Amino acid sequence: MLFVKNLVKKFGDFTAVDDISFRIEKGEFVAFLGPNGAGKTTSIKMFTTLLHPTSGTIELNGINPVKDTFDARRSFGIVFQDPSLDDELTAYENIEIHAVLYKIPKKDRPGRIKELLNFVELWERRNNLVKTFSGGMKRRLEIARSLMHQPAILFLDEPTSGLDPQTRNHMWEYIQRLNREQQMTVVFTTHYMEEAAKFARKIIIIDHGKKIEEGTPDELIKKAHASTLEDAFLNFTGHDIREETASAADRMRQRRQAWRGK
Repeated sequence: MLFVKNLVKKFGDFTAVDDISFRIEKGEFVAFLGPNGAGKTTSIKMFTTLLHPTSGTIELNGINPVKDTFDARRSFGIVFQDPSLDDELTAYENIEIHAVLYKIPKKDRPGRIKELLNFVELWERRNNLVKTFSGGMKRRLEIARSLMHQPAILFLDEPTSGLDPQTRNHMWEYIQRLNREQQMTVVFTTHYMEEAAKFARKIIIIDHGKKIEEGTPDELIKKAHASTLEDAFLNFTGHDIREETASAADRMRQRRQAWRGK
């Protein structure tokens, strides 16, 4: 479902993703973990056509996302780390726009939208403006929107960040159901190690742009001689706090300059 080989992304002199390789099969539920600045979001942006790799190979559902951008986009759904809904539109309108952009036949849209809004328990609020929604409701709507075009793989970049425990649990129930009933492949990032330990059947850890470890939660715990996944994660990536230092700020400026000059 997702094949990555020798993937590299550079921004000027800074290497954000450094020669990573892995394979994710159809129906897998995978946590893509790493500290701040490890290269997770940059990697996901390459998987989802938002950034071009400097070198290496990506194959998503048998498609090269660099060469066949639109076909690749039809194969995946994504829930971004930052909110991406239009607050001045209703829940229904937000999904309907997505359906138009993905060229879903007009006759199929109403039934599909109703099905998805019922799935995330928002059908009764379909005509309400999104700006009146809570954070959890917005996340559920973003999941519904990401599924409108029936993708084969779903990417979730810290989907439960900032949500209360009750809403997080409901979110994961929806996602597990999709994975179980539709064999949808799920790849997610999170800083909540308990989420990764509970839901992921495979974990890929990256740090400083490199793949550090890969395996099931139990395999990683055993390999790190740890008692929990969080302890194993810290053993693999270190205990130092990752801060936005002056050198990191310089690297960010280099990234922006490189992007503008692309």
